[in-house]
Amino acid sequence: MTAEFTFFDILTASAKGWCERKVDEGVLSLALPVLRIDPLKQLPIIAEQHPFRFLWDNTPGLCLAASGKCQQLDLASSKRFELAQKFSDAILGRLIDTAPEAPAQARPRILLAFSFFAQTAERQRTLGIPPTVHAVLPRWQLSKHGQIGWLRINGVVTQEAEARELAEQLWLMKERLTQEVPENKSNLTAILTEQSSKQPWQECYKPALDRGIDLVNRGDLHKLVLAVRQTIVLQTPLNPLSILSRLRKEQSGSCRFLWQNSKEESFFGASPERLLSIRENKLRCDALAGTANGNDNGQELRKSEKDRREHELVVESIRNQLSEKNIKAKRPRLPQLARHGRLMHLHTPITANIQGLHPLILAEILHPTPAVAGLPRREAMKWLRNLEPFERGKYAAPIGWIDSSGNAELRVAIRCGNSNGKVLELTAGAGLVKGSNAERELEEVGLKLTVLADQLDIQSPFQSNPTNKDSII
Repeated sequence: MTAEFTFFDILTASAKGWCERKVDEGVLSLALPVLRIDPLKQLPIIAEQHPFRFLWDNTPGLCLAASGKCQQLDLASSKRFELAQKFSDAILGRLIDTAPEAPAQARPRILLAFSFFAQTAERQRTLGIPPTVHAVLPRWQLSKHGQIGWLRINGVVTQEAEARELAEQLWLMKERLTQEVPENKSNLTAILTEQSSKQPWQECYKPALDRGIDLVNRGDLHKLVLAVRQTIVLQTPLNPLSILSRLRKEQSGSCRFLWQNSKEESFFGASPERLLSIRENKLRCDALAGTANGNDNGQELRKSEKDRREHELVVESIRNQLSEKNIKAKRPRLPQLARHGRLMHLHTPITANIQGLHPLILAEILHPTPAVAGLPRREAMKWLRNLEPFERGKYAAPIGWIDSSGNAELRVAIRCGNSNGKVLELTAGAGLVKGSNAERELEEVGLKLTVLADQLDIQSPFQSNPTNKDSII
């Protein structure tokens, strides 16, 4: 498909694609190239009439914005990965794509967001049992990788007239994107007006932290990743796109993400950790564990026996989980250093060939990694339920997409926040192993919490001196 189209070409392709299938109902998918776009900035345009919004910003790699729900799956089930894979296969399998020759960035995608636990704790079920997996084929999809972007629309059609209407909507949206300059709503001023807890977050976290350190020092667990959640109330509601735009510079090596169900409610962040990516039957995972302030360019991290040991536990656990499914994984001999803003991490990429294996079946094998849960996995998960007084929700869970060719990418949703109107919840955790020091773990969690807090003009509850962002407790 060339870069130039006539309106007649689109109408003809859409009608022909639907008619050739000779079905009573089908999901028709139309796509066009669009020049000079930025999906992050233009997400509000394609989402103007849709409460659901999604962003996947790996710029300078793939940037993908989406809105609306053409098809969706929301469920709570212990078989959520298997059922989400079946849903993805079924929807993408019967989808009529009139632009099959479009580049990889433009392929139709199923968008996915899981919760950390397969079941919500009973104490949190105030309004019934919430879904633990969301899967969406979006109405609109705007993607860019390199200079050329692609706009895609998906819709259920039962007759030729509906196919023509879909093509008209696509063409009109393309015209808007190329002519309309997005409004700059990047005001990040958000004054802290109230904290939900009278105690500093450190005081709330310390008892669980001491108990976790005791568990690993006694040998009951090899590792435990305990999280803390701080709720703050702001003077004005947040615009998550403004924060994510700013994070492009501050967290350029991370993948910025957004899952927004309504104007009021959004889940967003900048994840440095890849649970998995699949390209042409090649799997890549990230082992990311061991964290320090990057002021010394990672020298402290390189010398830390505790951090190297914690990192190696994660690497070997991922390799063992894959080995149990007869997947031979490769890894470099030594970990690399990965900088994400002011944080430095030990990082080991793990690769393997996975001919014929479904992405979400692999995700079920890998989630949760020891980097966000602990070892042994089952025992660590029980202790997280016991020691964390909040529901993790989507924190540290897989979020990402699967495309129509079977390629996929899922990130671990960390460095993240939940916003609901003026209420902002930030969550972060620290990995505890034998020899962990409570004060050092408090410092690490404080650093992680400020990844998002630093993007706002607030009197941060994570800093000892609000006017100096380098003084973190």
